[in-house]
Amino acid sequence: MPRLLLGGVVGGLAMWFVGFIFWGTPLSYLAFTVAPDAQGLAVQAALAENLGPTGTGAYPIPWPGTNAGTSAYGNGPTAMVLFNNNGFPVVDSSALIGGLVLAILCALVIAAALRSFTQGASFGTRMKLVALFAVAITVYVDLGQPIFNHAPWGYFLFAWVADLVSFLAAGAVISRWFMPRQLPGAD
Repeated sequence: MPRLLLGGVVGGLAMWFVGFIFWGTPLSYLAFTVAPDAQGLAVQAALAENLGPTGTGAYPIPWPGTNAGTSAYGNGPTAMVLFNNNGFPVVDSSALIGGLVLAILCALVIAAALRSFTQGASFGTRMKLVALFAVAITVYVDLGQPIFNHAPWGYFLFAWVADLVSFLAAGAVISRWFMPRQLPGAD
């Protein structure tokens, strides 16, 4: 059990580090379309004026739950606004710490699954299992957004690669150094 816990922590650190490379460095600029300052500030002011009173939330714009909104939604443009009424630092240490905790929890689940279902298996067999689940989960979660919600492909392709590599890194660390050695005769 201590080895499993240590594997989850180290796997979580690997997952967090890969996520940081993708999202905490200039590499993340590949995911975004940038509006010039004047347009960005104008949209920020419009958001504060129009969504500020109703508060933080996820807003489909326009709201398709009314006749007028459905018509406007069909004509476009549309947006899914993830609105936060409060400002926060661009590099937010609380998000980094929360992200590390989340990565460790996810890696602990990976470690528990590997321990439960791959006793005595080879590193390659363990990684096949990690890779298959990582691909299935991240494709559905990340690439499902542009398919189901017409979200921008560029952002979610980047998110998919980042998530996939993060899960593979955690699984590789756990599989290689924190699982019992392969049994003789196991694939």
